[in-house]
Amino acid sequence: MNALQQQIAGLDALVSARLGGAAVELRPIPGSVPVIQVTVEGREELPIYVTCAEPQILCVVYLWGEDEVKPDQRTTLLETMLDLNVSIPLSSFGRIGGRYVLFGALARNASVQDIAEDVTVLSDNSLDALGAFSEFLN
Repeated sequence: MNALQQQIAGLDALVSARLGGAAVELRPIPGSVPVIQVTVEGREELPIYVTCAEPQILCVVYLWGEDEVKPDQRTTLLETMLDLNVSIPLSSFGRIGGRYVLFGALARNASVQDIAEDVTVLSDNSLDALGAFSEFLN
């Protein structure tokens, strides 16, 4: 078991409890960088990826691809994302390659309880973001 898996031991139960008992699955993603995919029952299309990079733990949800944005709405979408970035608790909008994301960052030594809070809020925020930005997407 790698350090990230040890650090987040029990994350599934904590997130499940915060989401009213929804089933939560943790799955390691093979690769040179430790990544754990967190899937929440009823939100399978929005898995959260937890990884660590000194000096932080990152929790990332992929929302939509650049190719899904209506070209004539792209500027308005970006401006709206910037405007809303400040008001979204524990999450920020970003882009990785051609994918728009919502992410949270914590200190590398964050407790599993803090990581569970971030994952829970990020999961809720990602649902809200999809609803709020649907008019900009194909």
